[in-house]
Amino acid sequence: MVLTYHTAIPLPMQPGAPLVVLLHGRGTDEYDLAGLAPFLPDGWGAVFPRAPFPGQPWGYGPGWAWYRFLGDTTPEPEGFLESQRAVGELLDRLPGELPVRPGPMVVGGFSQGGTMALAFALRHRGRVAAVLNFSGFLADHPNVRVTPETAAATPIFWGHGTLDTAIPFAVAEQGRATLRAAGARLETRDYPMGHGIAAEEVSDAMEWLRRTVGEKWGEKARKRE
Repeated sequence: MVLTYHTAIPLPMQPGAPLVVLLHGRGTDEYDLAGLAPFLPDGWGAVFPRAPFPGQPWGYGPGWAWYRFLGDTTPEPEGFLESQRAVGELLDRLPGELPVRPGPMVVGGFSQGGTMALAFALRHRGRVAAVLNFSGFLADHPNVRVTPETAAATPIFWGHGTLDTAIPFAVAEQGRATLRAAGARLETRDYPMGHGIAAEEVSDAMEWLRRTVGEKWGEKARKRE
């Protein structure tokens, strides 16, 4: 399972600059979150993969999906794991396929994509520099374990709408509480909206990225100079 993707790489992009990999929600495609690229910190690159499964057979419209949703916070286990593996393989490939070798990688996404990103970080301790979860949930899956080791390994931004009916705010609160109890480095933001990404949320998320990833990268770049 090889994921295709759209890129937004600034020219010139400094070798070692951070790269954000953003996973779309169900029923859309790799261009759905491309509008976020201009808001990234200066000099950062972005990659937008396409989910591997056609969404139409599951009733998700003409786009693509990362997994079949079984209800509550439960993805279909095998398909979910296949997509997780595909994301990991993509992250391994990107340094050799992009025009500039990136530095720290951030994985994030909206809805299904946010759920996938959060699960990936919990399953691969220290594999990514940070997580952006826009309106996703903490997946109930046998391979997604929240422990002090997995929860504290990666800083997490979790934004959610208090009026969300697709993934209710109560579900977000439950997932956040589980992460906090395990010692997660979790930053949460709540917005008076439904299932979407607000302009204020984008601004908050980018400022958080600058603080958690950008400052460390800048320090390393200055030391190399």
